[in-house]
Amino acid sequence: MPGLSEFELIDQFLKPLSAGAPGAFLLSDDAAVLPYLQEGSVHVVTKDALTIGVHMLADDPPADMARKALRVNLSDLASMGATPVGFFMALCLGVDTDESFLRSYTNGLASDVAEFKVPLMGGDVIRQRGPFTVTITAIGVVQRTKLLRRSGAQPGDSLWVSGTIGDGALGLLSARGEVGHLTQGHKSALINRYQVPQPRFYLGQKLGDLASACIDISDGLISDVGHLCAASNVGCTIHANQIPLSDAAHSCLLDKPALLENVLSGGDDYELAFAVPPGKKTALKSLTVDKEITVSRIGEFTHSPDVLVLDEAGATIPIAQTGYRHI
Repeated sequence: MPGLSEFELIDQFLKPLSAGAPGAFLLSDDAAVLPYLQEGSVHVVTKDALTIGVHMLADDPPADMARKALRVNLSDLASMGATPVGFFMALCLGVDTDESFLRSYTNGLASDVAEFKVPLMGGDVIRQRGPFTVTITAIGVVQRTKLLRRSGAQPGDSLWVSGTIGDGALGLLSARGEVGHLTQGHKSALINRYQVPQPRFYLGQKLGDLASACIDISDGLISDVGHLCAASNVGCTIHANQIPLSDAAHSCLLDKPALLENVLSGGDDYELAFAVPPGKKTALKSLTVDKEITVSRIGEFTHSPDVLVLDEAGATIPIAQTGYRHI
């Protein structure tokens, strides 16, 4: 961006995003001050990096890139039952990142800053030769007694998920033109799920009293349930016919059943997968009725160390790759 210095960029595009955080001092100091913690609460901190060509497509709207970059971090906070309080962001501008791109990006970010009440508290801006990359560190707060962890699931607990599964992975395929026989409405719905995930804050905050373990589904259902099982030293049986699908995903599978593997292992859903003890199921169902949160029971935790996916006949479904690998 010829003529626009680093500090002019910060003043014009980023400083307005910090207005909701007194401790950010309008990005005028070297560091920020985090909000005071009430007794019994703890900070929860997470960091994710996203880059064009890996997590985002080059022709994705910059506004959606911003929203996804923030939301994948907020999903991590939701999986631990935390309420977001602010975030830090490092922008690595590519050689072709111009002022128009940055304006769209910050407009998208501003909408989520307002929606989730999570202000920008600091960060950095650099120019690089590679593609546009963003790294966000998000900070949340939760009462220590309601902190959700991956560990804690017990054999006999049931496995539940929020929302629908597979839309993110199928949305990526749709954006690449690799899924045919879709109506424009279904195609748009899947792409939107890929580009703009929905962090499940309300559910995460309520699960502190209900779930024995929780994780967000970012790398794929099987992979992330596997992470939860490893942390809890249990196994899990997943029933494929109980996995909730959107109308768009159901249409994809009717046309091409082999896409079930993408649903199971593709990732980018950012829904919550969580373990519920037998005595908590009634309370969970009451919660979902009150707030219209869709949750589905899709399996049960076992003494076996394996994560198995069964079809309607009870036969094991072989999966070549269980989830996305970052390196």
